[in-house]
Amino acid sequence: MMNKPLIEVKNLRKEFHINKKKLLAIRDISFSIEKGETLGLVGESGCGKSTTGRCLLRLEEATSGQISYESKDVLALNRKELFSFRRNAQIIFQDPYSSLNPRMTAEDIITEPLRIHRCIEKSSIEKEVVKLTDMVGLSKSALSRFPHEFSGGQRQRIGIARALALRPQFIVCDEPVSALDVSIQAQIINLLKNLQDELSLTYLFISHDLKLVKYISDRVAVMYLGNIVEIAKSEELYNNPKHPYTQALLSAIPIPDPEAERKRQRLSLIGEVPSATAPPKGCPFASRCPHAQAKCHNIMPGWTEVSPGHKVACHLQNS
Repeated sequence: MMNKPLIEVKNLRKEFHINKKKLLAIRDISFSIEKGETLGLVGESGCGKSTTGRCLLRLEEATSGQISYESKDVLALNRKELFSFRRNAQIIFQDPYSSLNPRMTAEDIITEPLRIHRCIEKSSIEKEVVKLTDMVGLSKSALSRFPHEFSGGQRQRIGIARALALRPQFIVCDEPVSALDVSIQAQIINLLKNLQDELSLTYLFISHDLKLVKYISDRVAVMYLGNIVEIAKSEELYNNPKHPYTQALLSAIPIPDPEAERKRQRLSLIGEVPSATAPPKGCPFASRCPHAQAKCHNIMPGWTEVSPGHKVACHLQNS
């Protein structure tokens, strides 16, 4: 039995207006995130993944739709209620080089949320900060140093400690390891998994790295041109992808066995991703899909549940 959803999103839409043109970044997407789970959100750069995460926290204001947190309407929160909501919902940013204030020490950075939200006594702040740094694998001696004195992985650990300072339930992990060396990525991913188990955290894990998403996620949603085209449990999606775009993405993952890699048939995509300022009328993937039919170019496909919890937006599943 699945837990009650912590986050529920219905028909979320986000438009930007650039040079008198409307850019449709998110196109009426719906999904939920259960308490204690990790939902991976995967897709190519520019597909709307990060915008989705930022809208959930109202770092970007949605154009329309619904976002519920513990059954409360996030989009209807006033300023005071939003301030309170952000104690429970935080973000780990992609770039640890630009997301930390270079003029603040590590201690100042981690302390700032505690001082702003006044959630613990001033006399307890120093002890709490030391506890947080230890939790993310940094020593107490690191607290007096500035961001430029740390490696990329250490900076991201500071960012994680800052996100954890208010003891939130929900964290948006916005490509948290993409700016790090491959040798460091596994350490940060394992840290996030351990923290989730220890603190009962819920994650939206955003990434373009399919192998990382498979490793950390309970379920995975695949995004293309502002649309979610497939969503399923991680193992189910990787073993039995149904949408042609998902199939193409997974076929691009390298196989460690050179002989198997040589024999494998990759699925190549033709054409370019359509412009978000002029999105297609029908299926967003129709112009690049090798199986596209006439209706694919004119009618947006609805959801089809191909197995319990495995949903795909593709006319092929209704043929």
